[in-house]
Amino acid sequence: QVYLVESGGGLVQAGGSLRLSCAASGRTFTTYAMGWFRQAPGKERELVAAINWSGGIIYYADSVKGRFTISRDNAKNNVTLQMNALKPEDTAVYYCAATRALRVGATSADFGSWGQGTQVTVSS
Repeated sequence: QVYLVESGGGLVQAGGSLRLSCAASGRTFTTYAMGWFRQAPGKERELVAAINWSGGIIYYADSVKGRFTISRDNAKNNVTLQMNALKPEDTAVYYCAATRALRVGATSADFGSWGQGTQVTVSS
């Protein structure tokens, strides 16, 4: 099993940056693909970025491509989401999640382990 705890959320002005961190525990962490989701009030939870177990396959939603960077350090049991050039529409609760297998068209239902979420608010 993988246990996840997010941190790093907060309030930032448009154009600013935040770095989210997800601390993981569990001996099987290195075999899991990891994803970052976000959910804003009244909207469905959406996959923002994902990375496979080796870090060799990375996915970004079109809305964040070029601005966000996902990375992982298996030796430290950590996955991060670097968010640059933030926009008000990025405001949401961000969740770290883990899945045994990453596939095209992955949704939240494919991820079995979740963190508690961290709030990101971008002001204009």
